[in-house]
Amino acid sequence: MKIEELINEHYNQLHENDFHILKYILNNKSSCYQLGINDLADKCNVSRSSILRLAQKLGFSGYSEFRVFLKWQDHEKVEREVNSIGRLNEDIQETIKYTKTKDFQDICELIDRSERIFVYGTGSLQLNCADELQRMFLVMQRHLYVIRAPKEFEITLQSLTVKDLIIIISFSGDTPVIFPAVQSLTTKGIPFVSITNLKSNRLATMTPYNLYASSSETQIHDGFPIHTFSSFFIIGETLFRNYVDYQNKIKI
Repeated sequence: MKIEELINEHYNQLHENDFHILKYILNNKSSCYQLGINDLADKCNVSRSSILRLAQKLGFSGYSEFRVFLKWQDHEKVEREVNSIGRLNEDIQETIKYTKTKDFQDICELIDRSERIFVYGTGSLQLNCADELQRMFLVMQRHLYVIRAPKEFEITLQSLTVKDLIIIISFSGDTPVIFPAVQSLTTKGIPFVSITNLKSNRLATMTPYNLYASSSETQIHDGFPIHTFSSFFIIGETLFRNYVDYQNKIKI
């Protein structure tokens, strides 16, 4: 599990001081694990006990275990190539590696027991991914309804019940326009699955059902950035194939 996933998982337990420490850690991943607890506390201008409490909130027994985790994260990191195709290959490999360790069981069970399933993409590329999910799940006689605009999302929300499911595909997970509707989902207890880039983001913190695609940025001419999006299609197809396997198992 990446540190970004841990932050999303324990987001509601974290306070302003914790985010201050995490900001330093995320910006200095390659050197933080070399620091003792007192050194890290000095770097962040906080107390030793603040570092210890943060480690425990993230699920570690203490700072030593957290430090080993940070070291493992750095050693697992593949050195990024400077060219665009190298970045693409790395993102695809990281996404495939993630799918091999992710347990899809709870999401497959959620899909199976839902009466209706809606998919909402927050942009044109995300909608392409939603359309592909809709196409694949038709084979399993699961009819996914694609929501194509924020207003449609708001209208659909009015008729949703706890027996329904929404899959939200958002590149950043921090698109402001969706959060009033997402907050309503949370308040009403309507389950939803988030598919976002692998980073700390608000959408992922609002549901226990998270899927992540690895997508990095490459600068091209005039500083214009491009991002990897094929990894989102990999996540979508992996979800579908896990559901196929899930169905085959329960029919045995």
